[in-house]
Amino acid sequence: MVHPAFLYLPGHRLALPELSAARLDGHVVEMGEGYIPADLVEGPDVRAASLASLLPRDTTASGPTAAWIHGAGDRPPSRHHVHRAVAYRLRPPRDARIVFHDVFVPASDRMLTGGVSVTTPVRTLCDLALALHRDPALLPCLRSLAALSPGLLDDAHERISCAGRVPGARRALSTLQRLVVLHAETLHSEGQDEVTRYTS
Repeated sequence: MVHPAFLYLPGHRLALPELSAARLDGHVVEMGEGYIPADLVEGPDVRAASLASLLPRDTTASGPTAAWIHGAGDRPPSRHHVHRAVAYRLRPPRDARIVFHDVFVPASDRMLTGGVSVTTPVRTLCDLALALHRDPALLPCLRSLAALSPGLLDDAHERISCAGRVPGARRALSTLQRLVVLHAETLHSEGQDEVTRYTS
């Protein structure tokens, strides 16, 4: 977990103008809702901790937000997605930066990263794939997450296949299958290039 001393939130230890000046001087970089030292490694724990003050209590970061936390993409989404992490209903947050999904995520689909509850990579990939029929703009995020761990594609495909009739499942399975094929073709091409270099 990232040490609190390495995460600067505007108005806590330093005011926003001070942090902006430090950013211009190259001492800190923007990260989620705050800033971190420019030389700090930007891992999932750092990304998650940078959102801790924004994400509502009893929720878990999900969808594009979880994908970004896991390492997909360079910039966080403009609006952060959360699901319920508790079995009872919650009052939707009034923050325009939060997209609240009133769906419970069981503990088996959540993990603690940087002190923040986040959907697991495979659950995140499934959520993104199943939402494609409503929001095709999620495809680059899905591809970025899948590229981090190609084995997730098979896991997500199997999980959605076994889920029965779920809205968006047909498009999700088709997209995941295409990405599996593309990944296999890429590996084959890279292998051929390696053989060519070795035998040349």
